[in-house]
Amino acid sequence: MADDGRNSLRSYHYGRSVSPHSSPHRKLSLVPVNPVGEWTPKAAEEAPVSAFEVSKPKRIFQVLVAVIYCLLAAGIVFGYAALKPVLIEERVYRNYCSKDEQEDDVRVCKDQEIHLNLMFTIAAVATNVCALPVGAVIDKYGPRVSGVIGSFLLAIGALLFALASRFGFEGYIPGYLFLALGGPFVFISSFQLSNTFPQHSGLILSMLTGAFDSSSAVFLAYRLIYTATNEKFPPEQFFLAYLVVPIFILIVQLLLMPARSYKTVGELVMSAEDEGNDVHDSDNEIEDQTRVQRLREERRNHRESVVSEVTALLGSGKADNEQAKEEEKKRQISGVWGVLHGQSALQQIKSPWFILITLFTIVQMTRINFFVATIRPQYEYMLNSFDRAVEINNFFDVALPVGGLLSVPLIGLVLDNTSTPFVLGLLVTIATTIGILGVLPYVWAAYANIILFVLYRPFYYTTVSDYAAKVFGFNTFGKVYGLTIALAGLLNLSQSGLDALMQKGFDGDPLPVNLILLFTALVVGLALVGYVWRKSRTLKRDMLEEEAEEASEQLMPGADAEEVDG
Repeated sequence: MADDGRNSLRSYHYGRSVSPHSSPHRKLSLVPVNPVGEWTPKAAEEAPVSAFEVSKPKRIFQVLVAVIYCLLAAGIVFGYAALKPVLIEERVYRNYCSKDEQEDDVRVCKDQEIHLNLMFTIAAVATNVCALPVGAVIDKYGPRVSGVIGSFLLAIGALLFALASRFGFEGYIPGYLFLALGGPFVFISSFQLSNTFPQHSGLILSMLTGAFDSSSAVFLAYRLIYTATNEKFPPEQFFLAYLVVPIFILIVQLLLMPARSYKTVGELVMSAEDEGNDVHDSDNEIEDQTRVQRLREERRNHRESVVSEVTALLGSGKADNEQAKEEEKKRQISGVWGVLHGQSALQQIKSPWFILITLFTIVQMTRINFFVATIRPQYEYMLNSFDRAVEINNFFDVALPVGGLLSVPLIGLVLDNTSTPFVLGLLVTIATTIGILGVLPYVWAAYANIILFVLYRPFYYTTVSDYAAKVFGFNTFGKVYGLTIALAGLLNLSQSGLDALMQKGFDGDPLPVNLILLFTALVVGLALVGYVWRKSRTLKRDMLEEEAEEASEQLMPGADAEEVDG
């Protein structure tokens, strides 16, 4: 019985280890920017806990609660497009308007627009860069400490925003910054909950990622309430009410959520199969050998019971052997899987594989965040209609979280069944189409642009993490992928320059900036696709040559034997 359990564990561990998706591409949709977004933190210095040691109802409740608070807090700053009209109505940063602009009672002046968008730019940058320190906190102190820190950051952000509305001091940018910082601390620390039910880890991660994508709807809900109450529910009241969310997160972190990360599949298998745990150094201090044998037998029985518990938790080995074969097929389809596996992080960072994907990420992230921040003024200028721009902005506010949810199954199908060069080519094609639609001054083009954009955004972020997992491997994934996102986040500060260029350099005309971003993205994208496509062909040819050599080596001994017999 115990041997059957161990065999099942080995097959399950193999099935999981071969999957290029078992870690990153289902886990870090963070980021946006995910946000924040697929990386599983290493276990904290304190030993992780096995899922079977916690009751099933409690684990289910932990997952559901995590989905709820991620929905309310993980990526709310990306609902900026819905919050911005409220801030304009509340005359936030109106003091930056010139005397003439105030006398003319312009709806929003250029400097006011720039400062409002700067608030979002800083928050978007912080969300991406924050992933690195969040990982360090989880590694050292565990997910509970990370969640508690996140709750305090969210509370500080909400308080600054509320007090800024009441007392008129500059609390909007730091307030939004703290809201952005709190999200990753809460969101990333929840990834380890995928190990509560290893057989359903993909579903759990999809739920958490979907909650992150949908959290932008928090500000949409607020704007609808603000409008329905005839603007009698100002930001001060909303953000004071929002303090319920970080208080809720703090309470569940202290009373419900695990202080230590749940063990991964690999850790469960290793701990269950380690027969060395049957013998302790302290046994040498006991003179009675009968007692020593009894203690070792008790430890062995305990370990065998753990094997049974782990086997029940992970499921049958037959299904996972089939999964292993399926994952091996996905490796072959990819065309680039393992190309830099085994190399140091520094060697990988120096390669064109890293440089090109990082440049592509920088350009695309800048385009995405620039569009989110400036969608209303762009279409107000292109369509020469404020009312049409408002309608388009309202449609975008709803489509953004919905698109994130609808795209999840489509992304999985594309990544699992097509090659990496094809996926990157599709990414560049869609990005170029979005860029073209974004410069056309037609209502139909605006709606088509938004529909493609909300589907493209999660597809883009997931593809980048999937590329990193397949090309660089899991051993260096945190460093290499983290550096890519951090660099892209930092260089996203250029978005403020683009905003100023559009508002002042081109008098509000978005066409020149959009064309610059379109052609830059196209050039970098074609360079990336061309390089990866060429290398995938080389890898395929080398693999076929190796297989031919192996086949000939297997035939040679038989041929030699026939010659000797003759």
